[in-house]
Amino acid sequence: MQKIQNKIQKKFRRINKGATLIEILIVLLIIGILIVVILPQFSKIRENQVIKATAGDVLSTINKARSQTLASEDSSSYGVHFQFDKVVLFKGSVFSDTNVNNQVINIFSPANISNVTLGGVSDVSGDLYFNRIYGVPNTNGTITISTPSFSKIITIYQSGNTSIE
Repeated sequence: MQKIQNKIQKKFRRINKGATLIEILIVLLIIGILIVVILPQFSKIRENQVIKATAGDVLSTINKARSQTLASEDSSSYGVHFQFDKVVLFKGSVFSDTNVNNQVINIFSPANISNVTLGGVSDVSGDLYFNRIYGVPNTNGTITISTPSFSKIITIYQSGNTSIE
């Protein structure tokens, strides 16, 4: 009976001593592997959300310019100026960056406008305005919004309709 009690006491003493160095290292290794695998996925999810929101903001600005033009707000046409880090809704058919009535929509990192192709001319910026009577754009083309992992293309058709790919 004494031998059995001694064996049980030895086992309990080993359990009460705590974790060994090897056990701690294994746990840290598993946590490190999980971080290395999961962290990039969160970054891509964030990028995807940012590019979707940015594409929505750009599309909304284009549609707002068209709507205000068709409504003949202030008896004027409206347009959109595209830049690397922002989109500007402007009044009239010529963009002026000093106009205090411009509505600036900033594009937040990691998204940016990487290409503006309007009327067959590709550049990093460009302007588009809508005809006051019919609401058709002065030109058609595409706006490319990019992040390091994703891109979206907004197409502006000659009818004034838009789409996102």
